[in-house]
Amino acid sequence: MSTKAVTDASFAADVLESGKPVLVDFWAEWCGPCKMIAPALEEIAGELADQLSIVKMDIMENTTIPGQIGVQSIPLLVLFKDGKPVAQKLGAAPKGQLKSWIESVL
Repeated sequence: MSTKAVTDASFAADVLESGKPVLVDFWAEWCGPCKMIAPALEEIAGELADQLSIVKMDIMENTTIPGQIGVQSIPLLVLFKDGKPVAQKLGAAPKGQLKSWIESVL
């Protein structure tokens, strides 16, 4: 898999202290739109691996970080650069739109 699961405990090391931008996919098992974009995010993670990391956080298993960030709806994609959130996208979209958005905010 090109994407990696992160937890409340690993978030600081995996996202905030990363040497490159990190896109966090906040999702849940029961979320249909989350499941729809998962394959596209896997492909994008492989295609843009040299530019950023894409990680997934299950909001049902990890509540601290989503609460701190203010996640109210999912799927929510948040791009972190240098440990700070710099862009976010709410909802599902086709792979082309997701990739264009990611590239535009990198």
